[in-house]
Amino acid sequence: MQDKARQRAEQRAKDIAKNQENIFYSARYYARHVPTELMTEEEWRSLGVKQSQGWEHYMIHLPEPHVLLFKREKDYQAKYPNGTKQV
Repeated sequence: MQDKARQRAEQRAKDIAKNQENIFYSARYYARHVPTELMTEEEWRSLGVKQSQGWEHYMIHLPEPHVLLFKREKDYQAKYPNGTKQV
């Protein structure tokens, strides 16, 4: 079962790479849905993203700009039980 999933993923990656020049997003889609710079917590929460405290938007993945990538300090909830860092 995992082999079939891996084969599909590999084939999908090959197909995307082969047809990359034909894949595009309209200007209207970019204007509404695709970030052009890193977003603050307030901005990504306004899009409807719901996560626990401590996450930050850290990268824009250009092949799939609609995918938001987040990171958080390891063991954040154990280190900050109130949900916020003391600066």
